Amino acid sequence: MDNAGMKKGIALKDDWPGYSLDLFSYPEHYHEDIESVYIPHGIIMNRVERLAHYIMDDFADNNNIMVLCVLKGGYKFCADLVEFIKVLGRNSNKYLETRVEFIRLKSYLVGAWHNNDQSTEQLQIIGSGDLSFLRGKSVLIVEAIVDTGKTMKALLKHVETFEPKMVKVAGLLVKRVPNMAESLTDYVGFEIPNHFVVGYALDYNEYFRDLNHLCVISKTGKMKYKV
Repeated sequence: MDNAGMKKGIALKDDWPGYSLDLFSYPEHYHEDIESVYIPHGIIMNRVERLAHYIMDDFADNNNIMVLCVLKGGYKFCADLVEFIKVLGRNSNKYLETRVEFIRLKSYLVGAWHNNDQSTEQLQIIGSGDLSFLRGKSVLIVEAIVDTGKTMKALLKHVETFEPKMVKVAGLLVKRVPNMAESLTDYVGFEIPNHFVVGYALDYNEYFRDLNHLCVISKTGKMKYKV
């Protein structure tokens, strides 16, 4: 597989059941609320480190990078990705200065945002609404999950109005859904089926963010934390 293909993520098969909970440590109070460890934390971290290598290569001609982190689900992915970029820079002759800005999008504020079947094309940025500081900058948008890409398309369109030098998108997960937006994402951690996953800052009604692993939520968990 060529380098471009590797940037598009590790594809998990539709029938991948995940690992038994007995093999890993996790908060005991979630014992009945998750079915399996879908992607262990160690594998996530290794993949994020690899994405940092790709980003360092692609942004090599730039002295700095402006990172737009989409909250809330993207904060852990973003923090780990930026840290790996810094470590790689310190250990090489191509240090890439990073500045991070945090934004939230309205369509992600209702219910369990990344598992919500009802998405809206309307975009309202909360936080750095004025993105004029992006003008002439090299921008990396960091998002936890990209599925149909409706929101990401709207965000990219909005960002482009500020005339950045270049824009790339890093997504921890791309879901295989009808009209999936794989082409929108330049750096993908994992391509997964349309499963309900939590952990590594991904939530279900604000629960499960404290899980280090990406896990599949159980029916019991859905019922317990339903709003």
